[in-house]
Order: sequence, then C-alpha cells, then structure tokens
Amino acid sequence: MRSDSYQVLFRTPEFTPLFLASSAQIAAQTVGGLALGTLVYRATDSPLLSAVSMFGPSLAQVLGASLFLSGADRLPPRATLTGLSAAFAVATALLAVPGLPIWAVFAVLLAQGLIASLGGGVRWGLLNEILAKDGYLLGRSVFNMTSGLLQIAGYATGGALVAVLSPRLVLLLSAALYVLAAATVRLGLNPRPPRATGRPSVAATWRTNALLWSSRPRRTVLLALWIPNGLVVGCESLYVSYAPESAGTLFACAALGMLAGDVAVGRLIPPARRTRLGVPMLVLLASPYLLFVLGPPVPLAAAAVALASVGFGASLVQQERLMALTPDELSGHALGLHSAGMLTMQGVSATLAGSVAQLTSPATAMTAMAAASLAVTAWLARGLRAPVAAESEERALS
Repeated sequence: MRSDSYQVLFRTPEFTPLFLASSAQIAAQTVGGLALGTLVYRATDSPLLSAVSMFGPSLAQVLGASLFLSGADRLPPRATLTGLSAAFAVATALLAVPGLPIWAVFAVLLAQGLIASLGGGVRWGLLNEILAKDGYLLGRSVFNMTSGLLQIAGYATGGALVAVLSPRLVLLLSAALYVLAAATVRLGLNPRPPRATGRPSVAATWRTNALLWSSRPRRTVLLALWIPNGLVVGCESLYVSYAPESAGTLFACAALGMLAGDVAVGRLIPPARRTRLGVPMLVLLASPYLLFVLGPPVPLAAAAVALASVGFGASLVQQERLMALTPDELSGHALGLHSAGMLTMQGVSATLAGSVAQLTSPATAMTAMAAASLAVTAWLARGLRAPVAAESEERALS
C-alpha cells in the first residue's frame, strides 16, 4: 500500500464531507449516550436501565432492518442522510426536556433505533460507491479509527461536562452536533440517484434479506459481525454501574484499543495475513474481560478493556469478506444488514448484561458475556477460515 494512500483517500470527491458528517454524528452519539446513561442511572439507580438507555435503541434495529432496509439502495443518499441526522437532533433535544418520564425516554429511544436502522446501509453503501473497489477497507478503517479517537475525546470530555454542567445540557450539545452533521451532508455531498431501481418496501426488504441470508458463507460472516462483538458491547454497557465515577475512563480506554486495532488491520497488516486474523482477533476481543471475575480495580480494568478492544479490528476483516460475497447493487443493503444486526445484538446484549448484573453484580455479568462471546467464536471459527475462492464460487451460484 502506497505511503500516500490516505492523501489519495481524502482527495476523492465527496469522501471528506461524508467523513466530517459521520465524525460529527459519532461525537454526538458519544457525549449524548454517556449523558443519557448517567441521567437514567441517577434517576433510577438501576444498572439495567442505565445500560439499556445507552445501547437500547439498537434493539429497534432488527425491526427497522425487517421493514425499511430496502431503502438503503433505493433512496437518494444525500437527502436520506440529511433527514436522518435532523431527526436525531430533534429526538436528542427532546430527551433533554426536564421531567421527561422514564417511559417517554425509552419511547424516544425506540424511535431513534427505528430510523437509525436505515442510516448504516445508506452511509456505507455510499462509501462503497464513492471509493474504488480496493479502497473500501482503507476508507472504512479511517472512519473506524476516527470513531475511536472521537470516542476517546468524547467520553473524556463528556464525563467532564456531565460533572461540571449537567447531563441535560450535554444532551443539548449532542443535538447541536447532529444539526452540524445534517448541514455537512446537505452542503458537501452531491445529489446522487439511488443505487438500485424500484421503490423501497417491506416486501423488497424481506426478499433481499432472504437472498443475502441464503448463502452459507455470507450467513456465517454476518453472524460473526453480529454476535461476538455484540456480547462484548454488553460488557461495555456496564461500565457506568461497575465504576460510576470512572466510566468515562473505561470508555476512553476501550476506544483507544479499538483505534489501535483498526490502524493495524486497515494500514499495517498485509492483506495476505489480514484474512487469517479474523478469528484470533475475536478471541482477543473477549478474553481480557474474563479478568473481571476478580473485580479488578479501575487501573487494571482499564488496561484489560484497552487490550480487548483491539479485537474490534476483526470487524474490518469480516466486512471485506462480506463485500467479496455480495453483488454491487446489494452492497448498501448488505452493509445495512450488518450494521442493523450488529447494533441489535449490542442492544440485546446490553439488556442481558444489565439483567444479569441486576441479579448478581456488574463484574459477574461482564465475565459471563465474555465467556459467551468466546463460545460463539469457537462455533463460527471453521466457517470463517473457509478459503476465499470457495466463498467466491458460492457467491456466483447464489
């Protein structure tokens, strides 16, 4: 890979505004999620409700993916991304309203999850369209690396702002960042036609989901993208209840580890070796969390969290395999299915982890979620090691 690859990437028309808009949205999600989790925990003293408030909107992704995902390739990208960011701004501002009942908070989060189910497919399908065929992984790794940096800064800054100001004011800051993302998309991207013909519909969504799911290699890759890291996000959802005064530190260390993993996979490891690292990185993703059975102090917990999060780089390896198995005209739908399924599993895992923590302790729940992630990785390992040539052949037949 040439030394000027990143320069070429940012010289690609429309990459920079899409990158900036995505960055603003990640910053909004980071500071807003921490503020909301803190607000709910202070109001309820419940690890379950705190975890679900931060990651629960992901639960609605499975419903959205079943109903709306055909729009990922059948709607104009600029208008769709602008509208989604604006809707998130309104919803986040509503969450900051004083005296909003807890049931209303979760109703708003449900609506956020439904509209977010379309966003991943539109964004990553557009990225795949903007970049050359061999540029997707590098481009996606830049998004992931920036996400890690923004989460490091966002959780640290968000934790400080929540302490100095209030969770509600931080939620309003998050809403402003969503407005910035909407404006960047509207002003920076060119209008493009949809990638696929036909009107988006529930029937079209179901047909395409069935087609993508019908291939065993694609099915294995999707499960690998959804379940192991989703279970580990269940561990992350308990940072607030595990260390209420140091949750921002733990989130920042997790983001730092994720950044290191994305840099290694996207830039440093040659493609021939990269394809063999999917399973080992999934093992790394969960293993350090087994240490939480001992209830480690915050410094040791932070080190374990940072090491584990390097394993999130496995997602890039699996996404590259997914794109090799998917026709171009379905790329947005496939990436949307990956994103929606992954976020849904994160929401399910946050709920499960919070429930176990409610009955036992956050440390016990984190250990259990890590063990479950390792078990699923072992179950999927054989399919993930299948030769790429065999997978390509099955793609052609499907």
